[in-house]
Amino acid sequence: MNSITIQPASSVKGEIVVPGDKSISHRSVMLGAIANGVTTVRGFLRGEDNMATMDAFRAMGVRIEDDGETVAIYGQGLHGLKEPADIIDCGNSGTSIRLLTGLLAGQSFFSVLTGDQYLRKRPMKRVVEPLARMGARIMGRDKGTLAPLAISGGALNAIGYESPVSSAQVKSAIMLAGLYADGETSVREPDLSRDHSERMFRLFGASLDVFKNGVKVRGGTELTGQEISVPGDISSAAFFMVAALITAGSELLIRNVGVNPTRTGIIDILRSMGGRIELQNEREVSGEPVADILVRSSQLKAIDISGSVVPRAIDEFPAICVAAACAQGRTTVRDARELRVKETDRIAAMATNLRILGVPVEECADGMDILGAERLDGGAVESFGDHRIAMSLSVASLVSRGGITICDVDCVATSFPSFFPLLEQVAGR
Repeated sequence: MNSITIQPASSVKGEIVVPGDKSISHRSVMLGAIANGVTTVRGFLRGEDNMATMDAFRAMGVRIEDDGETVAIYGQGLHGLKEPADIIDCGNSGTSIRLLTGLLAGQSFFSVLTGDQYLRKRPMKRVVEPLARMGARIMGRDKGTLAPLAISGGALNAIGYESPVSSAQVKSAIMLAGLYADGETSVREPDLSRDHSERMFRLFGASLDVFKNGVKVRGGTELTGQEISVPGDISSAAFFMVAALITAGSELLIRNVGVNPTRTGIIDILRSMGGRIELQNEREVSGEPVADILVRSSQLKAIDISGSVVPRAIDEFPAICVAAACAQGRTTVRDARELRVKETDRIAAMATNLRILGVPVEECADGMDILGAERLDGGAVESFGDHRIAMSLSVASLVSRGGITICDVDCVATSFPSFFPLLEQVAGR
């Protein structure tokens, strides 16, 4: 497990491009594999999570070519996948294992999904339960609630599902299963989660209707391969947005970032804290809103964060915690219980690390209270094997006293392999 020490920065300046959106990259491979014809993808994120998805479909007989610029997926149609000869390893990717569970539930073969030590601890009941209602036969540890998952695919029935959580992974798993179900499958959430699946289903020609906080998918419709351009991932841009906001004298332009409204909670939250953030050159690419994001250093103030904005920023909360640690006053976070079941318990992990850095933090079941400090202490902190924790603490280092050592940073490769060189590029010393 490698560690890195990052020193304080005098400013954060320049123009950067962050890697392609992880969620869109996953879905481009999945839908491309079961479509008819060739799907070409530019801007594909070559992080470990997305490569796990690519390897899974190669194991099921899908030809996928990658020349470093473009990924070409030779679709096999809805029913053209083949039974894998071995267990499929999803690594650290919750998106891979949960969405694949939905897709494989409708196949006419047997498959087994597993992952690393962290993924095998994450809850799978949230997808296994609705899929079982559709007729899926799925077995796993702890009565099917933990991976490895063994799936005996077959015929599925359409259902109407009221999800107790707002989760794009749950919704997408059911939508993928719905492609193979007899009839119309619907999913409704408490609040709308990210809608990349809905947009990409429509792009590939699936038959679906979107309604308030939900979606309906009709089974049996064949998909057609597409040309996809993946925008930069706003979850990756979030670290640099916070870095520029909290470091004095900063001005940073992040080009070609996806600004899907179901993902821009991070921008709304940071603007509410007083962050100077501008969207420029707004446009639409492959069915997704895209813009350049200009960020200038700002004096942030504490706010209360809760309600419908939370699922729109759920992956960005480690970075938001760093912004709160540098804001004036006490920031409260509520309705964020979902953070407890990410790659690690992100509430506990960020609370533990911020306290090490001299920031007073109080945890509660669904969030935390963070009292901002003028400057963070230095020291050694722990990623807990979570890529977003590691990158957020790296950003905190820029405004620390004497630098911060982050332990176990290999996990960053799951989503942002070029993160540390890019941070070094923009951080003035």
